[in-house]
Amino acid sequence: MYAVIQTGGKQYRVANGDVITVEKLQGDAGSTLSIAPVLMVNDGKATQIGAPVIEGASVTAEVVEQTRGDKIVVFKKKRRQGYRRTMGHRQELTVLRVLDVTGKPGATKKATAKKPAAAKAEAAPADDASSETQE
Repeated sequence: MYAVIQTGGKQYRVANGDVITVEKLQGDAGSTLSIAPVLMVNDGKATQIGAPVIEGASVTAEVVEQTRGDKIVVFKKKRRQGYRRTMGHRQELTVLRVLDVTGKPGATKKATAKKPAAAKAEAAPADDASSETQE
């Protein structure tokens, strides 16, 4: 069973036992978090896609550690102007171990596509109307 969750403005595909690194979340090492915005759940047989989220689905994760990412150097320069600025950034990160993915994948939600004949039939009257106004 796996799920697609959203945290820190990014989406992650997680399953039981996965270890992921996300943007900083509140919690000490060893504490348990529940990640609420679950966008999709799949149990191997059925897939449930939220619109936009699945109500009642959640992912439980344990905080492994709070850490910081690699340093990124930001350097700005305008040539021949004597303008140079150097700045660094280290993103604070949280390492999570996924303990449990819970959800109730019901019926598979399929995207509905229009048939080509139906699309042509809808487009034909609009084309006729536009040609009459031009004449």
